[in-house]
Amino acid sequence: MRIRGQRSEVGNQEMHFLTCQRGGLLLIAVICLMLHGGCILPRGQRYRHFTTPTPLPQDQILVLGFMGGREPWNNDERNVRKLALRLRSMNDPGICIETVENKKRSLAIELIRNAFDRNRDGKLDERERSSIRLILYGQSFGGAAVVKLARQLKKMDVPVFLTVQVDSIGRGDRVIPPNVAHAANLFQGNGWIIRGEPEIRAEDPARTTIIGNFKYDYSHKQIDVSKVPLMKKAFRVAHTRMEYDPDVWAKVEELILDSVKKLR
Repeated sequence: MRIRGQRSEVGNQEMHFLTCQRGGLLLIAVICLMLHGGCILPRGQRYRHFTTPTPLPQDQILVLGFMGGREPWNNDERNVRKLALRLRSMNDPGICIETVENKKRSLAIELIRNAFDRNRDGKLDERERSSIRLILYGQSFGGAAVVKLARQLKKMDVPVFLTVQVDSIGRGDRVIPPNVAHAANLFQGNGWIIRGEPEIRAEDPARTTIIGNFKYDYSHKQIDVSKVPLMKKAFRVAHTRMEYDPDVWAKVEELILDSVKKLR
């Protein structure tokens, strides 16, 4: 009986060891999956990801596009990024274009400061601020980030020549601060849950021109969103259609290029 008890005890120890080993392997597998998915190691845009050389030469124009949702700055499948790449492909030496994650406004401010701080003293003096040529555009939460950034720049006495919001979602994205010279808003009203800001207005109409609040109707207009994952469009069909509507981005491009002409 004692021998059998010893064997039973040994068997229990072996089972305990195997269980711990399997548990350890499972834990390692979960950690690997989390690492691969970016759940443990912090991911996101860093200042080093910008390609714009700083400081910029005099009269250089800086265009910043803000991504929607949680999209990374370098997602070439999203139309904020696609437009930036299209503008870059024009090879205009007088324009620098960057895309920014909508929660990384601090990076945008750092880039703006470095881009126009031509004497490199770490701040923008009156002469440098008056020389700033800046255009901001964004979609969804990126549209709201545009207005929030403009409001932060107002506190720094930094002018913004143009802001463009595409189906903007977020608090405080309706009123455009007076440091913005021109503003445009593109939106849709077909979404059951998500609809963009329908009307922006100037805090000071004497200083800001509202170019327009342009409404897009998707009740019958078909847009190819077949490549968009189902979970991303399930509750925001119209919002998604607007993001992938080529007419929308042709309008944004037109607004930006018209502003570039006016700045020259």
